[in-house]
Amino acid sequence: MKTYVAYLRVSTTKQGIDGLGMEAQESAIKAYNGNVTAKFIEVESGKRNDRPELIKAMEFCRMTGSTLIIAKLDRLARNVHFISGLMESKIEFVACDFPEANNLTLHVMAAFAEHEAKAISARTKAALAIAKSRGIKLGTDNLSCLPPEKMIAARTKGTEIIKQRADEYAKKVITVVESLQSRGMSLRAIAKELAGLNIRTARGGAWTPTAVKNVITRSVTA
Repeated sequence: MKTYVAYLRVSTTKQGIDGLGMEAQESAIKAYNGNVTAKFIEVESGKRNDRPELIKAMEFCRMTGSTLIIAKLDRLARNVHFISGLMESKIEFVACDFPEANNLTLHVMAAFAEHEAKAISARTKAALAIAKSRGIKLGTDNLSCLPPEKMIAARTKGTEIIKQRADEYAKKVITVVESLQSRGMSLRAIAKELAGLNIRTARGGAWTPTAVKNVITRSVTA
């Protein structure tokens, strides 16, 4: 008989084990009707990235051949540490809110989390570079204040970087898009499914049929 190991988490010590967030997670896992043989609860402070209870839960799964079960994948999947830990463990997992999710889904969500981190870093570096070129303090990064030739160069470089990143992201997300296409789903249905998986576009926006079509086009021409 297949067995499951439950992993639950609350964001603050104030919620504790009896918090509403915990009750909701336990209800979702119970409704899945799996044979849960162990339960690990993570109480997070919001200031730390290590997850000792997750490590224990995954080790328990490895020793017993159990499947890790979690209530909701969306928020956890946006956390790089959670994703990397789960992917490296190579254990089976199931998410009650997205039971069809698999390692491929996790890879795409990991790619998006990494993309978001890189985008934030790139924007910060760009702001610093502009400030340095103008010889003024950071925070007054209006391109219109630059000399015409520098303004054009900065905008051109920025456009090239955005295009390159969009192409790279398209290559990562196209695997999921093609999988959904193979099931006969329309562009609109694919956009809805991607939104349901909490996967956003390269710019962090919501999916539309046009955005899905652009990803398909980019993956072919990139």
